[in-house]
Amino acid sequence: MRIRVESLVFAVAGAVTVAGAVTGRESWQRAGKPLIAPALAVRAWRSRSADPVDAALTVAGLGAATVGDCYLIEPDDDRRMVRGAGWFAVMQAAYTARWLRRGARPTALAIAPRVAGWAAAGTALRLKSRPVAAPLSAYGLTLGTATALSSDPALRDPGLFAGAQLFTVSDALIVVRRLFVRGERNRRIAEGVILATYIGAQWLLTTPPAAKAQPQ
Repeated sequence: MRIRVESLVFAVAGAVTVAGAVTGRESWQRAGKPLIAPALAVRAWRSRSADPVDAALTVAGLGAATVGDCYLIEPDDDRRMVRGAGWFAVMQAAYTARWLRRGARPTALAIAPRVAGWAAAGTALRLKSRPVAAPLSAYGLTLGTATALSSDPALRDPGLFAGAQLFTVSDALIVVRRLFVRGERNRRIAEGVILATYIGAQWLLTTPPAAKAQPQ
C-alpha cells in the first residue's frame, strides 16, 4: 500500500509534537505542530474531485486550526489560549458546515451529554479560571455543535463518530489539566494525551468522504 508524503509528514509531525509535550521540549512542538493540519489539508485537497465544496471547507477549517495550533504551543498563557480558541471556533464552524451539507442533524443522545459537559466546564472555569471562562465557554458551543452533528448516526460514518468523541475528550482534558492537574511531570503527560487525542480526531474528521457519503 502506497503511503503519500502528506500522510508521512502528518505521522512524523504528530509524533514529534506529542513527544515534545511529554518531555517538555517546546522546540520539538514548534517544529512539528504547525505541520499537522497542513498535511491533512494537502490530503483533503488531493481528493477534491469527489466533493470540491467539502474539500474547500476542510482546507479552510484546517487553515484556522494551524493558527490555533501555533497559539496553543504555550497552553498555560491565557492570551494565547483565548486566541487559539478563537481560531478553533472558526475551524468548528467550517466542520459544522461540512456535516450540515451531508444531511447531519443533532440528536438528543448527542446533545444531552454535551450540554451537561459544557455547563460543568463553564462553571468550573468561572470558579477557578475566570479570565478565560467566557471565551472558552463560547468556543465550547461551537465544539458541541460540530461534534453533535458529526455524531449523527444518519451519516453512517464510524470514523466521524469516533473523531467527534476524541475531539470532545481532548478539549475536555484541556479544562481538566488547566484546573486540576498539578506537578510539572503530570501536566506534561496530560498535555501529551491532549495532543494525541486531538491529532487522532483531526485525522478521522478530515478523512475525505467516500462516494457513498456524497451530500444530498
